[in-house]
Amino acid sequence: MALLTSTLILALSLSACNKAQSTDKFLADAKQYQQKGDNKAAIIQLKNALQQDANNKDARFLLGTIYLETGDALSAEKELQKAVSLGVSPATALQGLSKAKLMLGKAQQVLDDTAQDPRAKTDPAFMSLRGNAYMALGKKPEMKDAFEQVLKIDPNYPDALIGLASLAISEGDMDGAHKYADIAVSKNPKNSRVLMFKANLLRAQSKFPEALTAFDDAAKAETENGAAFVAKAEIEIGLKKFEEAQKDISAAKKIGGNAVLVFYTQALLDFSQEKYTAAWESLQQVQKMAPDYLPGLLLSGSVQMAMGAYPQAERFLRKYLEKNPNNLYAQKLLISSVMKGGDSKAALALIEPLLLTQKQDSQLFALAGESYMQQKNFNKATESFEKASALAPKSVEYHTALGLSKLSTGDNGSAIAELEKAKELDAKSSNAGVLLIMTHMRMKETDKALAAANAAEKEQAGNPVIQNLKGAIYLEKKDPVKARASFEKALSLQANYFPSVLNLARMDYQDKKPEAARKRLETVLEKDKKNLQVIVALANLAITEKKEAEAKKWLVLGTTEHPDNPGIVQMQTQYLMSLGEKDKALDLAKKAQASHPSEPDFMELLAMTKLGLGDKAGALDSYQKLAAMLPGSAANQYKVAGAHMALNDNAAAIDALKKTLGIDPHYFEAQLALGSLLAKKGNLDEVLTLSRQIQKDHEKSPAGFIMEGDVLMQQKKATAALLAYEKAYKLNQNGNLVIKLHGAMVADGKAKDADLRINKWLKDHPTDNETRMYLANYNMPKQKSKLAYIEQLQLILKTAPESVMVLNNLAWAYGEEKDPRALEYAEKANKLAENTPVVMDTLGWILVEKGDLARGLPLLEKASTGMPEVLDVRYHYAMALLKSGDKTKAQKELEFIAASKKPFAKMDEVKALLKKNAAT
Repeated sequence: MALLTSTLILALSLSACNKAQSTDKFLADAKQYQQKGDNKAAIIQLKNALQQDANNKDARFLLGTIYLETGDALSAEKELQKAVSLGVSPATALQGLSKAKLMLGKAQQVLDDTAQDPRAKTDPAFMSLRGNAYMALGKKPEMKDAFEQVLKIDPNYPDALIGLASLAISEGDMDGAHKYADIAVSKNPKNSRVLMFKANLLRAQSKFPEALTAFDDAAKAETENGAAFVAKAEIEIGLKKFEEAQKDISAAKKIGGNAVLVFYTQALLDFSQEKYTAAWESLQQVQKMAPDYLPGLLLSGSVQMAMGAYPQAERFLRKYLEKNPNNLYAQKLLISSVMKGGDSKAALALIEPLLLTQKQDSQLFALAGESYMQQKNFNKATESFEKASALAPKSVEYHTALGLSKLSTGDNGSAIAELEKAKELDAKSSNAGVLLIMTHMRMKETDKALAAANAAEKEQAGNPVIQNLKGAIYLEKKDPVKARASFEKALSLQANYFPSVLNLARMDYQDKKPEAARKRLETVLEKDKKNLQVIVALANLAITEKKEAEAKKWLVLGTTEHPDNPGIVQMQTQYLMSLGEKDKALDLAKKAQASHPSEPDFMELLAMTKLGLGDKAGALDSYQKLAAMLPGSAANQYKVAGAHMALNDNAAAIDALKKTLGIDPHYFEAQLALGSLLAKKGNLDEVLTLSRQIQKDHEKSPAGFIMEGDVLMQQKKATAALLAYEKAYKLNQNGNLVIKLHGAMVADGKAKDADLRINKWLKDHPTDNETRMYLANYNMPKQKSKLAYIEQLQLILKTAPESVMVLNNLAWAYGEEKDPRALEYAEKANKLAENTPVVMDTLGWILVEKGDLARGLPLLEKASTGMPEVLDVRYHYAMALLKSGDKTKAQKELEFIAASKKPFAKMDEVKALLKKNAAT
């Protein structure tokens, strides 16, 4: 045992000795690499050293210093703080930490950390740090004083000269800025930071060729200067020199250093080339390393917008605006994402405060116009677009939007005029030309649409969109040959132009050639194996043909290749549910949400799936989590209320609806739902207040007046209710309001006028069967005549010959009149809705009354089983049993009716029969 212990101690000692030597060697190598300017190799060796000894303070300190040199402020701050915690003097690390914090936007911390250090008054480096911190905080007098004090100590100190140049820029003194920059360059010709400043100054003045040359000089002065290559790439992206930009980004990647900036710039390049998936992959790396990096947040919002993921875009943009609330570009982008996400009310809530201060911003008025268009408030939309157009009279975009808004108000002539104006401003404007063609198509003016398309084709010979529209026009003109030719021509211009591929596939399918359609789509997929549009089209084709295995194959391919796309995941989930594979559907939705825990779309999909499967409590839980993800979304809070309503938890639903209105006080659907629930609860005064709020918020909707009228009718205030309904009727004349007006007029003692009005409506609207049924039912209790009831039902039957309800009611009415036609209508109803209890009751009773017990009794037995609480049905069954001689069963049915506390017209007859049966 003693020998073993000694051996073990010796082995451990040797191991520790080798470890120490190895760490020292890596550290020494790192220092040599650093001196040679090879920071990348130095970082590798330092990481090797820290693998051997994670608590080596010297390695941590040097690694932090090198990260700072390469521009990776985040990593520099982390390593330098770790070095201090391991024993490096705070005074030694202070300068490096302050530089890193300054780069990370922590200017006030820099001032606080350096305030008591004596070097702050004697050391140009520290003094310049403080000057830069003052600059970041916008404290110009303190900034100027700090840099001037530095130059008294060292007139050529580069940071101070750059600082004063920056001050000159902020004051609009570009000559002064160049003067200080030129002095800095002449006195420090090899200083890459000075050269970078000069290059950025040229860049700020849009002197891009000179700036690119200056960045090249900076890169030569410091071979490890990745920031110079990134800056060059940013300029080249702006100039659409994408190949050159990619080369410079690749050079920056090789050098290493500020990975956040490199990934961000790569994302910017991909975004500029509409490579949104690739851009998003780079941005995910940025988010991992620097989740609060403001440019990254803004670009993430833009990329998600471009990918159609509007809730995600909204989340990134709101996060960006928390830190930078006055950025107008970000505000506009947020408004656009909210609007495209379908929440036009929330978009307007963001727009309206901005319009108070940005009265000359045409884009804001255009966004307001689009939001009003979504809300179908076409007059306000037109007003907003007119303002946008007045501010930018030569904007093709605004004249196009104005044309669309006028089209929506029904002003077709003005709409076409605006679209033609847009076309005049830019003959090659594809949007205006396309919309002009589509407007004529919408108005069924196919000849004019074709003329507009032919004119557009001359200006845009290579545009497949125009050819696709021509194909659609020819289809409308019933000319499939020319339609095919146009679609084929579109594909000759752009082989993967999907709308034309899809149109041709549809024509193949309509021609009963599904294999040709499938082959056409698969050909596209062979060239673009991940094309989601094609995959979805193939899946839809398989679903239409009821080819389950094939549909599943395409849907699995879609979700495999595009797991981040909620649309295809939702499609597969819904298809599985339609097949009855509920567990698989739920499992898919759960896995998708688990893989994307912070993505609202997948949480909503899970909620919808649970709801579809009847798991109302589970759906509520998911909707609540969705609302927590997007606390500013009234639409999602409204979904929480809907889940509570599905659970019949009206109290919780009322609370959720009030929260919805707390986010958006004008949310129409929430107002209506709240009114309905409050009315059920009996809070009529509260409903009345809400109805009048709706009238203010939605001036052109009758809903507020209808709600007011309904409350007043419940309060037995028919005269006031009638006035409210009349106001609603002025806004929207429809049968439902005619019914409400009729009821109010009758309650107000104006029955004759009410009948005249409803009959006039039915004369003008003979196919309004709902109102006619109301009138028929209204007449029945008055016992005017069953023939009048029958007359109304026969009129309904003319336009709804297979209405089971009408046929059944006619059978009943004819039966009451002892009309032999009763059986004919009862048989028709039963044929259309076999095994429906109410229909079986009608037919069964008619048969029994005709003496056909063999058919009638079984029907009545089934009807009674299906509607056990309906006393009329139980009575019919009991009477049939008595006629059949089965007094025992009849007695049980009669006892059930007699024991019921429900009112029943023939209760006395039932009790008499019971006594008679008991006596016998």
